[in-house]
Amino acid sequence: MTSFSHGDTVLIIAMVAVYIVVTSVASVRLRSRDSEQFMVAGRSMPAVVVAVLLMSEYIGAKSTVGTSQEAFNVGIAASWSVISAAIGFLLFGLFMAKRLYASGEFTISGFIARKYGNGAKLVVSAIMIYALLLVNVGNYVSGAAAISTVMHVDLTTAALITAAISTIYFAWGGLKSVAYLTIFHSAVKLLGIGILVAVAWRLTGGLAPMVQTMPEHYFTWHGALSGGTIGAWIIGSAGAIFSTQFIIQAISATKSPAAARQASLMAAVLCVPISIALGFIGVAAKYLYPEIKSLYALPVFLQHMHPLLAGVVTTSLVASIFVSVCTVALAIASLIVKDFYVPRYRPTPEQELRATRWISLAVGFVPLVFVLFVPQILALSFFTRALRLSVSIVALIGIYLPFFGSSRGAVAGLVLAAVATTAWYLLGNPFGIDNMYVALVTPALVLVVEKLFAPARAAQGAPAAGARPNGSAQ
Repeated sequence: MTSFSHGDTVLIIAMVAVYIVVTSVASVRLRSRDSEQFMVAGRSMPAVVVAVLLMSEYIGAKSTVGTSQEAFNVGIAASWSVISAAIGFLLFGLFMAKRLYASGEFTISGFIARKYGNGAKLVVSAIMIYALLLVNVGNYVSGAAAISTVMHVDLTTAALITAAISTIYFAWGGLKSVAYLTIFHSAVKLLGIGILVAVAWRLTGGLAPMVQTMPEHYFTWHGALSGGTIGAWIIGSAGAIFSTQFIIQAISATKSPAAARQASLMAAVLCVPISIALGFIGVAAKYLYPEIKSLYALPVFLQHMHPLLAGVVTTSLVASIFVSVCTVALAIASLIVKDFYVPRYRPTPEQELRATRWISLAVGFVPLVFVLFVPQILALSFFTRALRLSVSIVALIGIYLPFFGSSRGAVAGLVLAAVATTAWYLLGNPFGIDNMYVALVTPALVLVVEKLFAPARAAQGAPAAGARPNGSAQ
């Protein structure tokens, strides 16, 4: 293993710094000029740009480091964590993208309000903010793992650096800037993953030596994972994609419902090859360095490269951080502004844009409080998807089973699902039942029970208080 000298470290940091400066200048030039550009890029984005934005968020720093970390433990089957996103994007493109775009809403809470009323809207917004804040906790831990490896600083300091740079970056540009720069970030990220695969392949001698030496399950379709876990990943990814704020916000930036569907389907295709590459990197790390902490399964290869290549890979991880943190934080800021700030203060467009940027700054630093409490990135990632899955279930029931479209049932189901899923996750998934299944069943069960035991008025089909007619979102 190569230990970077002081000069090498300075070179790598300089490469990252130059990248940040160049992309920051580009961000200023492409920055949003008004609130609509900040939130939905003026609904003018080409489908291919949005497709890359969707793919890059799901294969951001968290998934890049987290998938390799999981592959270190369970085998190349950890690739299902990202392949499941491909399945989710496929289903989303086929069944939901056009419908959501046509609704005219760019927040999932606004779409829910059309079905269940304002009370459900606020609950959904709160759940989504909670889930997405935790998503960025995972993003910061992932980025910090790479930065700490190269810069030789502790994880907390590296996370602070990650937060400071990325927050300043996204709070200025908004979605318009983030979307276009994602193309450049993604190219750098793919180059970095390619270098990592090449280095891992050279050090291991390819697949044959690993297959001969390592336990057989490291190269099976399920690895050390249960079918239930893989199923939970697929359900969770699909459910999260159907309801996650930044997904809806991104497809709302396209030019038409057809373009929204096209972007989703292209994102599905883009996810597959990268998922396999990340799984291979994690298995290679286990083969070469079985005693290291799994969190460093990907960053460990940085110290086996020429400093210039290490600089490129480190920069690619920084690019992943930018994409991941920016899209998630913008989604959180959009929910806070649209659902809480605007209804209360009724600001002018200029005031709204200024408040959005200040809120974005705060949103960027809050996840730092929890960074030290996240040992397994992928487990946290799928817990946050479980929280979002419960929102998808309520939304889908409202669309396809409007007979169960009770505002009171939706609110109760969402609250109970959030509490039960969180408790199940913190208890370590008792009885071997993944918290994803708790999130899947709870809201549907509450809606059914509420319908069966509703007062006569609801049983006779009277609309729930505050809810709009079921056809209003069509």
